[in-house]
Amino acid sequence: MQITHVISLETPELQPYRTLRRPLEHQQRGIFVAEGEKVVRRLLESKLETISALLTPEWLSVYTTLLENKGEGLRVFVADKRLLESIVGFHLHQGIMAVAKIPKPRTLDDVLASATRPYLFVAVDGLTNAENLGVLVRNCAAFGVQGLIVGETSSSPYLRRSVRNSMGTVFRLPVVHPTSLIQALMDMHTKYGIRTIAAHPHVTGTELNRAKFTNDCCIVFGSEGGGISPGVLAACDEAVAIPMKEGVDSLNVASATAVLLYEVQRQRRL
Repeated sequence: MQITHVISLETPELQPYRTLRRPLEHQQRGIFVAEGEKVVRRLLESKLETISALLTPEWLSVYTTLLENKGEGLRVFVADKRLLESIVGFHLHQGIMAVAKIPKPRTLDDVLASATRPYLFVAVDGLTNAENLGVLVRNCAAFGVQGLIVGETSSSPYLRRSVRNSMGTVFRLPVVHPTSLIQALMDMHTKYGIRTIAAHPHVTGTELNRAKFTNDCCIVFGSEGGGISPGVLAACDEAVAIPMKEGVDSLNVASATAVLLYEVQRQRRL
């Protein structure tokens, strides 16, 4: 690895660190920023290509072996704590950050080829809040989801805040980006026999405790404000609601994901 000590962030290679608040620009370039000790560690332990790292001398001594294992092409920039504090606030990234390449999108066929039955997938429709998407990804990893289907109206799980809130679990969760979520859900049903279940609070149908999740299924979650769009909802085989007290419309999507996925695992353990 190449180690460079810097006293200014104006070095061209450090441009991604100077533009943390322009995540769409990073996405267009096919890169993302990882921040924080646990997130960067999981990145370096993953198979994703890491382009550079920016850290304090203290963290360099801790991470030398992991950094060396990423190969000679990795650029490592070492900077004083005060310089790192000028980026977004030292407490947010703990003095260690890294830039990596967004992995190529997986296909559903590819993910299914390495998945075991009963299949468990999660799809998101219109989910644009990066923090919520990151927590959803973390929930997926915690409860054994085998793949995340990100609809065309949802944000990328590789936005900086999403990566941070996922605690790096996004690095090991296969992500599929279909051009049409509706078509992807229809294909799951017709081609693979995977039942698609909408997590939708405004239904008179199945309540969570009466739903069946022991067979192959894909659970669909919608946006924070509008829920699942009518077209996507119509493409699902079934709608399931979490029973709630009167006067509460719905749960935050990250909370709803944890509740539903726990119920899936509970049923499958039984």
